[in-house]
Amino acid sequence: QVQLVESGGGLVQAGGSLRLSCAASGSIFRLSTVGWYRQAPGKQRELVASISAGGRINYADSVKGRFTISRDNAKNTVYLQMNSLKPEDTFVYWCSLGLGSITYWGRGTQVTVSS
Repeated sequence: QVQLVESGGGLVQAGGSLRLSCAASGSIFRLSTVGWYRQAPGKQRELVASISAGGRINYADSVKGRFTISRDNAKNTVYLQMNSLKPEDTFVYWCSLGLGSITYWGRGTQVTVSS
């Protein structure tokens, strides 16, 4: 069983920055695709960014140029650096870890961007 613990969310003014972290338990982190999703109330969860075990990165169009995902396999941790934040980036952000057909999720962390 893998546990994911997110941290780094909070309240920030528009134009500000936050860095989310997600620490994973277990030994499969380095073999896995890890990523961040976000979800507004009543809407589907959407991919923000992901990074594969081999380092391939995907970003949602809405965050390209502003957000940067990275991973530290030695620390079993994935990061999401969020710059130039906008009010429309206000969501619960979820960390995910996927290997094969199995996906694990964190509990989510709230990011609120005030205008």
